[in-house]
Amino acid sequence: MKITEHAAQCALIKWFRIRYPKISGTLFAIPNGGKRNIGVAVKLKQEGTLAGVSDLFLMVSRGTYHGCFIEMKTEKGRLSEPQKKFLELAKQQGYFTIVGYGFMDAKKQVEDYLKSE
Repeated sequence: MKITEHAAQCALIKWFRIRYPKISGTLFAIPNGGKRNIGVAVKLKQEGTLAGVSDLFLMVSRGTYHGCFIEMKTEKGRLSEPQKKFLELAKQQGYFTIVGYGFMDAKKQVEDYLKSE
């Protein structure tokens, strides 16, 4: 059975909140995508939604990094061009970036980031 990006992201959030209760509020979703009616889509665009912005943000600094943007993908998923551009921009601005190909991959990368200094 194929695990969806949604399911992997939900699993990552649930794991993080249990594993790191003291900083559980530092990992949150950026609801930038999804199907919406035209009125809501227009409002969100006016409010600043941008194509390619990562799915999650981890508001924890480590070393020289200000925080970490996380883009979730299925195990065989691929980044879109806007996603690639956003991740590069985030790196240029001093943020760590993760592309998590499924829950286990994202979990390992988040753990590695949090262990780094």
